[in-house]
This record gives sequence, structure tokens and C-alpha cells, in this order.
Amino acid sequence: MNWQAICDNPVFRDIPFKVETNKWGKIELSPASNEHGIYQALLIEWLVKLGDNGRPISECGIQTSQGVKVADVAWGSYEFFKKNKRQNPYPESPEVVIEILSPSNTQSEMLEKKELYFAKGAKEFWLCGSDGCMKFFKHDEELGESRLINNFPNKIEIDFA
Repeated sequence: MNWQAICDNPVFRDIPFKVETNKWGKIELSPASNEHGIYQALLIEWLVKLGDNGRPISECGIQTSQGVKVADVAWGSYEFFKKNKRQNPYPESPEVVIEILSPSNTQSEMLEKKELYFAKGAKEFWLCGSDGCMKFFKHDEELGESRLINNFPNKIEIDFA
């Protein structure tokens, strides 16, 4: 079953899990929490506000050497979207790929995904901790801040006011 067939299959439409494939093409499921969804929405709000010349995308499917990985949030330039249009999954990575650390995954799993995204052309990988603290990477170098999205905060605050 290819990625588009998985996306089109009604069995997977309403499950409360993130769906990815491993290097053998087998389906992997990860539960998503409401807090995870709130962080996704807040990251997207910041990217809309600060990300000139591009747009964010949630649940961004990227074909990697280890199967299709689905970034929680990504940001691609208009040039990226013009080139890749509506391909599913994308054969290359948008410029910025963001994963949100949750109880269902580990730091080492996220760092492995980081390497997969860089191998597919990502320029930066961001990791949002379960406390909202952001880490920014350019390959093996941890950055103090993003070099692609100016003034992105180092911590995402959940505020229900």
C-alpha cells in the first residue's frame, strides 16, 4: 500500500493517531493529545505571523529513506510549494521541519527524524519540548534561534486567557 492509498483508506480517516510508515512500508501509529494539537496551532500561528515568502503546513508527509515521516508542522517557501505542489508525500523536505516532543516518542527518535529530514533537504529542524521550549538545529549544530524565521520565540506559551 503506498502513501496515497493509506491517506485515502477510510479505515484511517477518524483514528486519533498520527500515521507514518517505517522503512519496510509498515504502518506506525502514535497517539496525539490535545496539548500536542494546541502546540501545533500555536506554532502555525507564529509561522503565519513571521514567515515571509512561505507558508506553514501541519502533518507534512515527507518520503524519507526510512519510510514516510509526518512532521507535526513544517514551513515551506513559496518556491518549495510551487515546485512540489500537492504531491503526497513530498519527495523532498520543506525548509523548516518541526516536531513536538510528546510522551509517545523519545528524544532519540526525534533526533533520528532530524537526520532523515536533513537528508531530504531541510534547512532547519526545530524541536518543541513538552514544556514549549524550542530547540533549533542546522544539521548537527544547535542554533540559539532560527536563521530562517526571524524573531521566532524560544518558548511557546499556552495561554487560555
